[in-house]
Parts: sequence; structure tokens; C-alpha cells
Amino acid sequence: MNLKHIELSQNELVKHLQKPASEFTCDDIIRFIEDRGIEMVNFRYVAEDGKLKTLNFVINNKEYLETILTQGERVDGSSLFSFIEAGSSDLYVMPKYRTAFVDPFAEIPSLNIICSFYNSNGKPLESSPEYMLRKAVSVFKEETGYTFKAMGELEYYVISEDEQFYEGIDQKGYHSSTPYAKWEMLRVEAMKLIAQAGGLVKYGHSEVGSFVKDGIYYEQQEIEFLPTYVEDAAEQLIVAKWIIRMLGYKYGVTISFAPKITVGKAGSGLHVHMMLEKDGKNQMVSEGSLSDAAKKMIAGILDIADALTAFGNTIPTSYLRLVPHQEAPTNVCWGDRNRSVLIRVPLGGIGAAEMIKDANPKGGALNIERDSKQTVEFRVPDGSADIYLLITGLVVGALHGLKMQNALEKAAALYVDCNIFKDENKHILENLEQLPISCCESADRLNAKREVFEKYGVFTHGLIDNKIKILKSYNDERLSELLYGNDEQIAALVDKYLHVM
Repeated sequence: MNLKHIELSQNELVKHLQKPASEFTCDDIIRFIEDRGIEMVNFRYVAEDGKLKTLNFVINNKEYLETILTQGERVDGSSLFSFIEAGSSDLYVMPKYRTAFVDPFAEIPSLNIICSFYNSNGKPLESSPEYMLRKAVSVFKEETGYTFKAMGELEYYVISEDEQFYEGIDQKGYHSSTPYAKWEMLRVEAMKLIAQAGGLVKYGHSEVGSFVKDGIYYEQQEIEFLPTYVEDAAEQLIVAKWIIRMLGYKYGVTISFAPKITVGKAGSGLHVHMMLEKDGKNQMVSEGSLSDAAKKMIAGILDIADALTAFGNTIPTSYLRLVPHQEAPTNVCWGDRNRSVLIRVPLGGIGAAEMIKDANPKGGALNIERDSKQTVEFRVPDGSADIYLLITGLVVGALHGLKMQNALEKAAALYVDCNIFKDENKHILENLEQLPISCCESADRLNAKREVFEKYGVFTHGLIDNKIKILKSYNDERLSELLYGNDEQIAALVDKYLHVM
């Protein structure tokens, strides 16, 4: 990070310490705390339910501050993870200095730091989703030479009382502006606070979903991020969800990342964009088209896409979203700029130099060479995703593809260049593998392909078993069929899972 980037950073620690977050040390954290009059430190960490947990520390003196920053603190692991026995449940949480940010909601000046879990021997907790992502990153780099980067698209609904003026059009809220997008100001405030917490925000906008039901107003919003190292990509999504929920609490409205709010209205996804890098250069494009490495990556992820639903679509209402004609995928395929497919290749900025000249004939374009922005977008997951495990699974899928002997042939066979849901393309749709239609089926697919996930020692056998057990416990094999036409039961189910991961 050069000086220009540091000065433009929204993160208070980066600006004050004049260094990128990746270089923060214990001494840096202490200096910031002393200089800024911070009175509390909050350890934050993600347990099995996917939500941020908190351990608060009042700073009594410098020695105590040094102790918690270097030795962490013990917590009850059996209350955080169902697979940890109460008889040997103690874990350590250790702060990761690069994640530190000022708590924007605390009345007492406070610093938040994301933590990792360690066992009683001081070793990383093998079954911790956060550690599995770290392992995946290391194995991927070692096996391929590539750096895997990612970013998420975070969709959510703001649910409030209907104000009955400046009414939008049902399901036509895409990119609406205030006053038709009534909760734009909440989104803008969230973007600012996420950036201050270290998140790399790309942009925000209102989404398609906008409707009134029984006097309640539902408005869908989206915040999208920039590609970054996958651990950072995961944690900025986790922190962002916390910040958005806190703002909903502040404004007295309900925030929901649930995959489905009601039948017939747009569901909320959590799309993940991915890219490969080597020596700081994007490797997704070669000679103006998608590279072989990118196609192999796509093939590998498609090969285990059905099993990835176990980490990205984890509740029964997830499968009310994955239905035809809703811009949510149902079949295993990919394509360019195609929103009916599972993996989409979006526009990557080709031709930008000509566009800027055409739009600004007298303004002059910046004569700066830019690297390709090309990514590929995995469109299956939703807000119920275990973010660490989902992204870990995508890294494993990409590695699987880069190692597959027939990856390019598989990619070619699964490419589609049409809307597969149109009647004239029915013959194509019939030949594509379907995604699971329930949590129970997702568990079966994970079990069938567990060898891919366990091959490099990234996913533990026990975690896969536990995930299958949880998914099976929903007993939702025929849920969509049983709920069809029963609005009351659907509403009850949506309400049950309104506040997901």
C-alpha cells in the first residue's frame, strides 16, 4: 500500500499509524489505543451460528493490555461449537491485529479485533472454519502458484412500516434513488462504516426487491466489495453484516439477509466473485478472452457446486430461492454475462479506454495502464452461508479444477450462451445436472463428494459429518411440494429463519 492509498483509506488505524493493516503489530495497536484514548477492547469471533460474538475488556493498565493482546483469552468452546464436548471445552481466542477497527457504535471509545481459535495446546483449532480457510489459502498457493482473491455481493432487505408516499413499483427497485429508495441513507451510512472498519467497498445500490405487504414495506439493498485476499474477503462480509444489523437496530427497522422473504418476490443472494493472480497480475484473461486457468477453475467449482450448497445454502428457505425464472441458478452450467447460469462471467472492463474518450471527448483520459478487472461470479449462495466455509469450499473447488485432467473439456461441455429457462432451450436444460432442492439433498451431495473437500486436509472429516447431521435435522425433503400454495405456512417458515447467519 503506497502513501496515496494510506491517505485515502477510511480506516482510522491505517491513517494514524501510516501503514497498511497487514503490517500492524502489537506495539502499533497499543500506540493507537494510547493516542486515541481508547478505553475498551472487544474481541470478536465467529462461532457455529455464523454471527459475531463479543468478549469485552476494560483497559486497566498497559501491562493488562499487553497481556490480552499477546496471550488472548480462554472461552467455552462447547457453547460456541456443537462438536466440542463440555468435558474439554476450553479454547483460546487470539486477536489478529490486521483486523482492528474502531467500534462505530460504542458510547465508550472501543477497539474491535477479530480473533482466531486455538486449542489447549496453543495450536490452531483444526475444526474452526476460520482456520480451514487459512489452510485452503496455503495449500492453493503451494499447489498452483496462484493467489486466490474473492469478493462478495451482500444483498439484504430493510423491513419497515409503509409510509404510503413515493411508492415504488413492485419488483422494480433496481438502482432506485431516494425518495423512491427510502433506505438509501442507511445503506450509505453502512458503506461508510464498513470502509472505516477496513472493508474494501466497491459500490452500493438498491436492488430489484421492493414491495408492500399487509402494511409493511420491504426494500432490497446491495453492497458489493472489491476483490481482495480471501481471508479479508470473508471477514469484511462478516463485519458488514454486523454493521448493517446494528444500523437497523439504530433506526428501528428489521434487517434480513434471509434467502427468501416471500414467494414471488426477489430473494437475497450472496454472490461471490473470484479471480486468480500471479505476481500481482490478474490471470483470468489471456489474449482478450477467458484464460485456460480460469476455465479450469470454473470446471472444478461446477464439479462440486451441488455439494457447496451445504455451506452456502444452509436453511430450508434457501431452496425457495433456487427456483426457475427468479435470476437464481437451478442447474450446473456457466456462461458469459448470463444471469440464468450458476457461474457467470461478467464484463471485465475491456474497452474502457475507448469508452472514457467517447464520453469525455475534451476531457482527456488518464494515461494509466490498468490490470484486467475480470472475475467469475458464483451465484448460488445466500445470506445463510457460513462465509468462512463457503469461501474455503470455493478455493478447494478451484484447486480441484486446476488439477483435473479433463477440466477444459468439462468447462466446454457445461458452457451455455442462452437463457436456459426459455421454452426453446428446454433441450439444453434437460441435459444439465440440477442443484439440490432441500437441505437433506444438499447433505447427500456433500457426503457423495466429501473426498474432494477432504483431499488436501483442508476440511476435517468431523466437520463434514457435523454439517451433514445439521442439514439432515431439517427433514425438509419435500418441503417445497408441501408448502406450495400455503401462504400461511410459508410466512411462518420465513419468519423462523428471518435472522440467518
